[in-house]
Amino acid sequence: MSPDEQDLPATEELALARLALADGDLAHAATHVAGALAQAPTLPEAHELLARLAAAGDGGLDLFPLHQNVFVGTVVARAHLLAAAGRPAEGLDLLVAATGHAPTTPWAEVPWVTAPDLAERLDPDRTARILMQICAATPDPVPRAGRAALTPYLALARNAVTVHPEHALLLGAASALARRIGEVALAVRWATRGVRTEPSKIGEVWLGYAYRSAGRIRDALAALERAVAHDPDDLAVYADIAGTLADHGRLDDALAWIDRALARDPSFDCAVHTAHRLRFRRDGDVAHLVALADFAREHPDDSHEHADLAESCAGRPWLGQVTPAVGPLADALRAADGSGGTLRSASPTPPSALRTLAGAVPDLRVEVTGGPGPDPREPRRATTHRLWRYDGTAVTPAVAPPSPEAAEHLRQFVHPAWPHPPAAYDAAVALATLDLAELLGLLAHPPAAPPTGLGRVLDDQDPALWVRSVQVWTCLGLLHHRTDEPWPTSTRRAVLLDLVWGIEDWTTEAAAFALVTAAWVDPAVRGDVAAVVAERLADAAEVARTRPVPIAASLGHLALATPDLPTAARTLAYRLVGAPPPGERAPGGLRRLWHRLVTLLRRH
Repeated sequence: MSPDEQDLPATEELALARLALADGDLAHAATHVAGALAQAPTLPEAHELLARLAAAGDGGLDLFPLHQNVFVGTVVARAHLLAAAGRPAEGLDLLVAATGHAPTTPWAEVPWVTAPDLAERLDPDRTARILMQICAATPDPVPRAGRAALTPYLALARNAVTVHPEHALLLGAASALARRIGEVALAVRWATRGVRTEPSKIGEVWLGYAYRSAGRIRDALAALERAVAHDPDDLAVYADIAGTLADHGRLDDALAWIDRALARDPSFDCAVHTAHRLRFRRDGDVAHLVALADFAREHPDDSHEHADLAESCAGRPWLGQVTPAVGPLADALRAADGSGGTLRSASPTPPSALRTLAGAVPDLRVEVTGGPGPDPREPRRATTHRLWRYDGTAVTPAVAPPSPEAAEHLRQFVHPAWPHPPAAYDAAVALATLDLAELLGLLAHPPAAPPTGLGRVLDDQDPALWVRSVQVWTCLGLLHHRTDEPWPTSTRRAVLLDLVWGIEDWTTEAAAFALVTAAWVDPAVRGDVAAVVAERLADAAEVARTRPVPIAASLGHLALATPDLPTAARTLAYRLVGAPPPGERAPGGLRRLWHRLVTLLRRH
């Protein structure tokens, strides 16, 4: 669309462009042509009007100037005019920039890009650099749906390789593009020819990547090792080798390569990130990920963006997502069909679960039978800030509801997953403007899920998860409350501790996660947080000796995500989550063998 207009269909943009051109208003016509090209970059009528503008405006380049925050349609129009003016390399540079802006749009699907004579007019070094720019601007690999938009560039690569069949840099860059868009056999062929023509480190890297995409792992590793022989100081290749080995089950060999890299440069970012990720994969100790987060915080200017921490945390309880609620009420919420009746539970019922179930199934009556052990309706320790008030078994919030503005502000970005704890902390800064009363109100009066795809899925499949997500983000917001106060005496710490030691509830877990997150982002509070988590875990385990504690397993997962947790607490956490500590686990092969032996014994 035009940068100064509402979104118009390409045909309307062209109609306005024709009117402006008829009036001699070339600048106005150029604006609408750019708008049409942005929406329909291959539309013949748009290119016809662009040619008329070029004829009327001395080539037309002045009508499409480049400036800061330039409109993509302007960039594309100028690219085509540059090509028409005999400057195709500059035009390709601009098309590549447009591709980086919107990779799935067919900006280059025009005759001049795929014409065989273009490769003849371009210097092969320049063509290679253009192909490398395309690779840098697109994902690796390119999703299937986005590959068609890049096929004109592949046609350019084919034409260039035909004209310059022995140009090693061009062959390697062409291989990299072909591999990204699924032409793996072609990528192997071009990269092999490039290395044969002129052996080099980058050539072997391109060949190694091509082999790896083709599933020829042994050949891939051999090529990457030859790249190391060319340049033993390029530690990024060491990390590539380690990643490839780890992805194919050779974790010890992968770590050996990473150790070689770190011996050369202990601060090299690719090696450090890969090392921590692989060590965590080996033993599951969160200390590796915490060290990685510390490294990332202390080295904000890494050579490129890394995803090792997010990859390691993805899908893991509390490291990358809210842990689903457990217990009879949580099960009833997931199975709720709106009908009434009576639900009897011998397990303690978190107040948040009772309130959520009452909202989802108003006609359902819940009967909680008492049992041995500490009263779950009472805080585990004396607290100042209380969220809930009991009248017998009936529970009501003890705090006022938040304002509609606060509720709407929160639900705009609530999500049950996050890349990693430091990222969740950073995102929650948006709640720093809410006062304490609003935050406490949000915990006990969570807003309804929004009418979005995510909101509808959670409403239909697990209403509890939405409420728990609200409570998690609200407690993360508490971390940003009065951050000028020293941690030991701060309001944020005091309130979170009250929630951790209050009535057993989903908010207990949310507050504990906020404390754990504080420890991830601030090494100075790690000892304090680890002690709190260890004490709360021990208390839950002690209570669990006399009655069920629905949040116990979740607290165990939270403890395993806690920096600097004492060894005894870590062992207890593994017991509560139902898994043995890593040191006590048999190797995978031995576990499978033992399972087969037990099965055979049972048959006889």
